[in-house]
Amino acid sequence: MNRIPPVTAPYSDALAQRFARLLPPDMTPPVLFRAVARNEGLFNHMADIGLLGPTGLLDRRVLPPAVREALILRTCHAWGNAYEWQLHVGTISARMGLDEAQIADTWQPAPAPRLWSAQMLVLFELVEALVARRPVDDALFSRLREQADDALLIEATQLVGLYSGVAMLAALIRPAPDAYAAPLPPVKKV
Repeated sequence: MNRIPPVTAPYSDALAQRFARLLPPDMTPPVLFRAVARNEGLFNHMADIGLLGPTGLLDRRVLPPAVREALILRTCHAWGNAYEWQLHVGTISARMGLDEAQIADTWQPAPAPRLWSAQMLVLFELVEALVARRPVDDALFSRLREQADDALLIEATQLVGLYSGVAMLAALIRPAPDAYAAPLPPVKKV
């Protein structure tokens, strides 16, 4: 299934050090990490500059953990990136503050308003617009401004962009699911 095979243990000292910084000691590095590590210099650089961290890409702590995680999962859905969605759900989504219903809802065609704040619902609209390469029109921007400040909107947009890149890597590599990946929830008919 992996079009670009992941590196396997024993890892180089440099990779072993980065994996140790990013993951719990008993966790096998995700297949996608190990496939990207085929370009070891890039992987090491991503870890060294803080682009890649223990909670994912670009965690600068402006976004509350649950908001950040919900945006990541919804971006995965928008791209059809089951691999990354399952990886996050199997490892950190609950620890970031999402409950089971919210997690399952991020893989649905449309979010259930009863599960989300007004801020999250409009941020999900932003995800859909950005991934579909639609303009962020004035009406959407106005709704976003009612719910979020500049710093949050900039980080949320960058996060969607970075996880869009992850979706592109997953499309290229087609990584096999990790042993700890969560199953996809059933999709409700709209």
